[in-house]
Amino acid sequence: MHVAHLSLHDFRSYASIDVALEAGVTAFVGSNGQGKTNLVEAIDYLSRLSSHRVATDAPLVRAGADQAVVRAAVVRDGRTAVLEVELNPGRANRARINRSPLPRVRELAGIVRTVVFSPEDLALVKGDPGQRRRFLDDLLVLRTPRLAGLIADYERVLKQRNTLLKTLYAARGGARDAALATLDVWDDHLVASGAELLRARRALADDLAPYLGKAYEAVARGATRDDARLEYSSAVPAGAAPDEDAANFRAQLASRRDDEIGRGVTLVGPHRDDLLLTIGPGDADRLPVRGYASHGESWSFALALRLAAYDLLRSDGDDPILILDDVFAELDAARREQLATLVAGAEQVLVTAAVEADVPPQLQGAVFRVAAGEVTRVEA
Repeated sequence: MHVAHLSLHDFRSYASIDVALEAGVTAFVGSNGQGKTNLVEAIDYLSRLSSHRVATDAPLVRAGADQAVVRAAVVRDGRTAVLEVELNPGRANRARINRSPLPRVRELAGIVRTVVFSPEDLALVKGDPGQRRRFLDDLLVLRTPRLAGLIADYERVLKQRNTLLKTLYAARGGARDAALATLDVWDDHLVASGAELLRARRALADDLAPYLGKAYEAVARGATRDDARLEYSSAVPAGAAPDEDAANFRAQLASRRDDEIGRGVTLVGPHRDDLLLTIGPGDADRLPVRGYASHGESWSFALALRLAAYDLLRSDGDDPILILDDVFAELDAARREQLATLVAGAEQVLVTAAVEADVPPQLQGAVFRVAAGEVTRVEA
């Protein structure tokens, strides 16, 4: 899979731009603030329908414009499809494939599959659990696009249930009884979507674990594949079957109901879970990466997580587009060379760098200069 053409209209700093791309390595080189990351961010947005840099769509629309459009011609198995998303802050976004509108924007997710390496990746190991939950959910959707709907349903139900919990705190008499009956209904909805999401995340963590060990061995000096581990952590015990997962989730909700009403928030469920990341040569010496790993170990672990995601997606039978966004400037020479060697064989690698010297020799390919809103190919 690779992007053969990218068109942007009022996206970030670009009023309008068209860039022809090709398989292999492409480097976008330019000083900070010139717009090189905006190009790869747009491609990643088509993959996940969200940005790896900001939490909302509003910053993606050029100042003074009402909407932005990202359009890309994507080649997969010799066939080309034109994917398009229209960003409308404050209103519903729209999506099209070959100019035909899609009923729901989320149907675009996962058609293009990207793996992004960026300086923000340290947050995967050093940040709060929300960063790791997002990592898992993004990967879930890339592997199984229909799960985008499941995640959206869970978040919608969670929001409604939290609103009801806040109401219950102040309710009295008959109003309280009615609200409690309504809470039972929302519990059913939360369990229905939440139990399925829990099973999907746990299965993904199990699938990802062996790839993580292999990747960590490759990027960390002197490490073995047993030194890095991950484990899905939830207050809801794992069941042997879907019905048991649902029963366990319901039991946990029941046990925390009084606390939830008192605090006005749902305290149990996938939105509270974490992906535990640990390093160490054996079980007795194993420590959480967050809080214990050195800066170098943290970078190695973050790189290993991204490489593991890439290898897992490849094992599904498709070569994701690799995006290396200003990551080489953050790495020492050894990790820079190791990462470049590991990803050089990908079908398409998109690199951003402040100077061309930051791009390792293993990733030589097409080069575009990015300056003052212009993207110009450098002829060899």
